[in-house]
Amino acid sequence: MGRWSDGHAFCFVCGYRESAAGTPAEYDAEKDHRKPGLKPGEYAPIRKRCLREETLQHYDYRLGVNEQYATYYDKDGRAVAQKGRDAAKGFRWYGESKKALLFGQQCAQGSRRIVVTEGELDAMSVGQATNLKWPAVSVANGAQGAAESVRKSLEFLEGFEAVVFMFDEDEPGRKAALECAALLSPGKAHIATLPLKDANEMLQAGREGDLVNAMWRAKEYRPDGIVSMDEDLWQEIIQPRAKTEALYPYAGLNAKLFGLRTGEVVTFCAGTGVGKSTACREIAYSLSQQGERVGYVALEEHYTATLLSLMSIHLNRPLHLQGFDPEDPAVRQAYDTLRESGVEFYDHWGSSETDVLLAKMRYMSVGLGCKWIFLDHISIVVSGLESQNERKDIDVAMTRCASLARECKFGLVIVSHLRKGTGTSFEEGGQISLADLRGTAAIAQLSDAVVALERDQQSEDKYADTTVRVLKNRFAGQTGVCGYLDYNTETGRLMDGERSSDPFAAGTPEGGGEPAQQADF
Repeated sequence: MGRWSDGHAFCFVCGYRESAAGTPAEYDAEKDHRKPGLKPGEYAPIRKRCLREETLQHYDYRLGVNEQYATYYDKDGRAVAQKGRDAAKGFRWYGESKKALLFGQQCAQGSRRIVVTEGELDAMSVGQATNLKWPAVSVANGAQGAAESVRKSLEFLEGFEAVVFMFDEDEPGRKAALECAALLSPGKAHIATLPLKDANEMLQAGREGDLVNAMWRAKEYRPDGIVSMDEDLWQEIIQPRAKTEALYPYAGLNAKLFGLRTGEVVTFCAGTGVGKSTACREIAYSLSQQGERVGYVALEEHYTATLLSLMSIHLNRPLHLQGFDPEDPAVRQAYDTLRESGVEFYDHWGSSETDVLLAKMRYMSVGLGCKWIFLDHISIVVSGLESQNERKDIDVAMTRCASLARECKFGLVIVSHLRKGTGTSFEEGGQISLADLRGTAAIAQLSDAVVALERDQQSEDKYADTTVRVLKNRFAGQTGVCGYLDYNTETGRLMDGERSSDPFAAGTPEGGGEPAQQADF
């Protein structure tokens, strides 16, 4: 908290303001008149901070009885203000602070490179580490006011070939460094990183050499999203990448999509009741049996129903239809197998606030180590929102889910509903295209792969021949029909059908949920 000589105060961390009477107030620059004179003080070493007397004299940093005074100069080189600092780290301004430029600016001349720090002690620490040969200055009001301080001295800073921002190694400091760097001409700003909190801590630790190295090794600032072909990029691209990290239980999808990879988004779509949720549960179970940890977010059914479905796949019989004896050792063994493989569930039904859902998915990935997360389905995420624009809400939810998957590097499998078609309905076997996905274009654009399931529910052979069609394939580019699935009413399984043949190499349709064999790729 900084307090001025007239009694008003301002917190440079949170932005809180207080009037001279001690009550919160809005700051009025026109009524701010602070001209009580500057404090004399003396030059002496600050041993606790490892700062020498000649350093304080170089910067005009004085020591008083109860305060230390950082002297600030104006553009004409005149001392116009001081920032007093007491033992409790409280701050008070003296003089005309509105005219003050960067601390140390009056002695920062004749060099190609300059360092800008977050505080006066840090600026003096950098200066001392370079034997006062390289200029180092400080913003006046900490991280929150850093950008304004840089704007006031922008012409001065532009006179250097390189401006190194060496702010505190915390979130406010990193954010302020980026804001300040963006104000300078392209290629001029650099951002340094330190192994300790700030420059003065480096000085106290006797790491002057590391402090100087940090100045020279500071990376050139580039806006987010701009990547140069430097050595770091070379090291990134030569890292081995798995063409396939896990397999689908369906041979045709493996042949077309080359299996699954973390960091990618795969969307399954189909008409109502065609089997997209059933297919996703088959994939989740298959992943769990490949030693992969799975998180399952089913928003249209209770998590116990999802678990029973996975246990049914393991046992090859539909427990929810046939019932089961809790004492049956096979049922308990199915439960224990899924538990040991690491399947996690989200205890929720119906719509969910997007922020809450993302937090749960992040925890599944980062906290529980789930490499694969299933979201069934994306439309219901926004169904409870009081909004008049469902399409936009779906797009926002999809964008944030895809961003999270790529940030946390987990594979995301999403179920999406379809719009109402104008021709043959999707429940009667109508062919699906990307334009049929519910919402606008975000689901199709952000998905790495889109898989459609097509089946005529009204045919006599009701449960046979679900066509699997790849609508999008960013990894390999291959699209089109890749296989056929049959639903077995006795086992409750959706498996590769008899019509699946070369080049799809059908997997095993019966017994224990064995995944399809990996295609020769």
